[in-house]
Formats: sequence, C-alpha cells, structure tokens
Amino acid sequence: MVTGLIGKKLGMTQLFTADGTVQPATVLKAGPCVVSQVKTVDKDGYEAVQLGLVDGKATKENKPTTGHFKKAGAAPARVRREVRVKAGGEAPKLGDQINVGIFADGERVDVIGTSRGKGFQGVVKRHHFAGGRATHGSMFHRAPGSIGASSFPSRVVKGMRMAGHMGADRVTVRNLKVLKVDADNNLLLLEGAVPGGPNAVVVIRKAVAAKVVKTPQVEPTKKKGRK
Repeated sequence: MVTGLIGKKLGMTQLFTADGTVQPATVLKAGPCVVSQVKTVDKDGYEAVQLGLVDGKATKENKPTTGHFKKAGAAPARVRREVRVKAGGEAPKLGDQINVGIFADGERVDVIGTSRGKGFQGVVKRHHFAGGRATHGSMFHRAPGSIGASSFPSRVVKGMRMAGHMGADRVTVRNLKVLKVDADNNLLLLEGAVPGGPNAVVVIRKAVAAKVVKTPQVEPTKKKGRK
C-alpha cells in the first residue's frame, strides 16, 4: 500500500463545524499520480515507488525519461517523487494510478514542501532577535551585536546566528488533520497551514508518528442544596 501522494497547494479557506467553530483549512489538489517505478528489497534494498503527478499538461522530456515512463505505459510527468510502501501491504504495479482515496476523514498526515523564499534578511526577522532601543540617542537598533571574543577563540564559531538567506527550505509539517476528502475533484482539505505558496508542490504522506487526539471530558455540575 502506498503511504503518500504528490499534490499542489491551491490556497486556504475556512470550514464551519456543526457547533459553529471555525477551522482554518488548506486546500490541496492531491493526485492523481501514476506509478512510474517500483523498488523492491531484493533489487534496491527497500520498498518504495516513484510517482508522477498527472496534471494534464504535455511536457517535452528527453529520451531517457520518455523511455522510463514508456515502460509504465504512461505519459511523461514533470513532477516526480518517491514515497515508501507500507511494510506487508500490497505493492502497486507499474502504470497503476493512485488517487486521494488513500486518505480518510479525520486521519493524520505529514506534509513535506518548500517554504516561501524571503531573500537576504537580518537577524531580527530571520532569528527573532530583540534588537536595541530605538530612542535616547541609541545607535544600536537591529544589529546582531557581538559575534565572538577577540582573544579566544579569535574566530567566529560555527552555527553563529547571523544575517543571511531566509526561507526556501525543505519543511515538514507533522500531524495535520484531514478535514475533508473530495474524491470526485481530487481535493484534500487539511486543518492548518502547509509550507509554500499557491501552486507549490507538496508530498502528503500518512503520519509517521500520529498524535493521540485527546477529547476534553466535561465533568457534571454538582447541584447545590441538601444532600
């Protein structure tokens, strides 16, 4: 059984529950995906499949990639990712299509994507430094301050938090709740936010370490009066 799927982030919205509670939700177009390669323990040392996102757009690929998808009997896909197969489950075959039906309402999933790029940023925005005072003649506003001692070790130690490139990193958001699965339109609504902007490519997989959802228990109110 395949444990993940390739999708695209469409945007965010909100859902209202029966009691009127508002839930922020991210809308993902999950799949359909075609199995373009199957990896086995005997040949590759682990079980996994390579998925190609079927988006309906014709792509011009080189001969090796075209031949790779020809073996699966599918059109070349521009977006390709590798996902694991559940141990002991039924392994898919070349050319099989995987859709959003592998997920269910209320299930927990992990979303892997690339965060928005922020460019070159200072320490206040990048590392949440407090900065110096803004009044009374202060000339220390958003500077990083000391980055090391001069006598020893006479160098800047590795890992020093400084200004630099921010964002555009691989980010994994864990244990997001599936609010709704729309199998007809290949849509998946998740509670909360996922990395990336609109049309960002993400990988949705079943939660590796799903949290146990605790339901609050309301104690009955004690009536005042004689016992």
